[in-house]
Amino acid sequence: MKVFDDKHIKNVVFVGAHNSGKTTLSETMLFEAGVIKRRGNIEDHNTVSDYHELEQKREASIFLTPLHTEWRNYKINIIDTPGLDDFIGEIIPAIRVSDTIVTVINGRKGVEIGTEIIWNYIDSYNKPSLFVVNQIDHPDTNFEDNFKSIKSLVGNNAVKIQFPAVVDGAQCIIDVLKMKMYKFGPKGGKPEKFEIPQDYKNIADELHNELVEKAAENDEELMELFFEKGTLNEDEMRKGIKAGMLHHELFPVFCVSALKDMGSGRLMGFIDNVAPAAADLKPTQSLEGNKIISSTNGPTVLFIFKTLYLQNLGQITFFKVKSGEVQVNDKLFNPRNEETETINQLFIMDGKSREAVNKLTVGDIGATLKLKFSETNDTLYSGSDVITVKPIQYPASRITKAIYAQDKKEEEKLSDALKKIHAQDPTIVVEFSNESKQLLVGCQGELHFATLKWLLEHVYHVIPIFERPKTPYRETIQRSSTSSYRHKKQSGGSGQFGEVHMKIEPWYEGIAEPQGFNIRGKEELDLPWGGKLIFYNCIVGGVIDQRYLPSIMKGILEVMETGPLTESYVRDIRVMVYDGKMHSVDSNDISFKIAGSHAFKEAFLNANPKLLEPANELTVKVPEEMVGNVMTNLQSRRSIIQGIESKGNYQILKCIAPAAELYDFSTDLRSLTQGRATFNSVFSSYQVVPQNVQNQIISKN
Repeated sequence: MKVFDDKHIKNVVFVGAHNSGKTTLSETMLFEAGVIKRRGNIEDHNTVSDYHELEQKREASIFLTPLHTEWRNYKINIIDTPGLDDFIGEIIPAIRVSDTIVTVINGRKGVEIGTEIIWNYIDSYNKPSLFVVNQIDHPDTNFEDNFKSIKSLVGNNAVKIQFPAVVDGAQCIIDVLKMKMYKFGPKGGKPEKFEIPQDYKNIADELHNELVEKAAENDEELMELFFEKGTLNEDEMRKGIKAGMLHHELFPVFCVSALKDMGSGRLMGFIDNVAPAAADLKPTQSLEGNKIISSTNGPTVLFIFKTLYLQNLGQITFFKVKSGEVQVNDKLFNPRNEETETINQLFIMDGKSREAVNKLTVGDIGATLKLKFSETNDTLYSGSDVITVKPIQYPASRITKAIYAQDKKEEEKLSDALKKIHAQDPTIVVEFSNESKQLLVGCQGELHFATLKWLLEHVYHVIPIFERPKTPYRETIQRSSTSSYRHKKQSGGSGQFGEVHMKIEPWYEGIAEPQGFNIRGKEELDLPWGGKLIFYNCIVGGVIDQRYLPSIMKGILEVMETGPLTESYVRDIRVMVYDGKMHSVDSNDISFKIAGSHAFKEAFLNANPKLLEPANELTVKVPEEMVGNVMTNLQSRRSIIQGIESKGNYQILKCIAPAAELYDFSTDLRSLTQGRATFNSVFSSYQVVPQNVQNQIISKN
């Protein structure tokens, strides 16, 4: 295969809402470029991109898929992505390693909530972007309405490069950059090129002039030329458009019919001639603070953005060459674990097909097999200076469930499968809770969980059972209490004896030191589960030997690990041990540990104990016409609405909600809003549980 230099490699990612036509457009571009001889389609389950059995079953993309075309001496790497935000873990890494983002719009629907969600990530990366309105040949498509929805998303810097027209009954695309009309036959394919008809000449001229002005705004030299000549030629316009895209301040808009193969060739031509390459982007910074420059002369730097496990192949690692070149048999260093990897094979991947190559250069995207020590987000590099590419930041889980194997003998098999699945999709978060003794899995939504279940059953052959996870409550007290306990046991020979008197109080930041005690010592423990234990030695006259105090504190901590109310962790308490008794023969560590634990438990139960529950900061973005139903649902979950903001046609609800009440919120929200709303949730703090709810919780334990 031909090796392309960094200026002739273009990396684009196709993003957009579900059913916008990303996979069909990918397939059409591969066909146009001659990579495939026959176009597949979603319904026949034979597209290059959606090759996975689950994708074919659901007739929708679930995984990111790298593809490539060669068009007019350029190599275009295309990454096809899912359209549902349940699979945002596939979309974000594709955005990260692409140089230009192609947002595909369903012409019958315009910008949808799925597009808006993805745009928030694109905007945060500040990457060059263009829009493609698909299905221009469909009778329900209104290009002007689509363009308005794009402008409402990105502002007035959206600019038409093309617009559709029907001339003499034929579907046409009028290009205001080239000032030509492309006329397509009923089956699409290669168009005929014409001058723009008089009926459309005025609007084309107007749009052309607007494009000239937008292009000139992004380059001082072009602005001077524009003032001097009053216009720009096509090459000068390309330069200005590219500059605007690089500044994330100009968003070209194209139109196609992916299904009928109308406009894909012109889109590829624009990607070749105008869309930025990796070499055009600003150098990125490593975690060490050094610039990573896209140059063949630099050290080899690979960034791993995706790991995949396929039957019969094993682990496939996808990477982008950030600097230098990589060749077969290169040895590269992984700074995360200080291991050296040997690149035994190099491939260009098109779906499940792979083509072996000997070398890949800076800016390119490739794959290798069976790396021993590296995973997603790792950097591999050569040279003496340590280089670590900044890792991809993934969103937190929105739903968490407990999981176990139906067959208890397959728990280890389940654990191994989950590790591999997490390596493929880091938004599937797996952790074991020591508190609840449950294996927990976090996902982005119910569809994400359904995909996880299918993979476990059909790929890893283990049947999972999902359950509602136990809520990690905390216990504390609301007033002070005193208690004493004498532990005495005699069974022949040395016995056990220890007596402890203590006072306990609620602790909070900034509390004054306890009054009325002769404080001889103080220990402040940051508890592993959050909160504090403050332990005071207030013993006077040696009634308890100093060596027994650690045992008393150990007994207290044992009770705090399994609280008296619900066996939840106890937090934020201070204890003053002020009196007691010991025996010269029978007293020992175990005696004072038992006495300390019993005294603490008794004092705790007499100190108006309260349950604390985890509360989350919840942000919900919902269409304004649906906000009432969503607010009603939130209030039924004991949520406190803290504010409402408007953004376009959406309302942003900000509230504090008990985590225990959010278990099925994702499902309800999707049902209430027909999938048009989205939310994120992060832990905020522990808050007191209402008494009636506390009574219900305690009665169940």
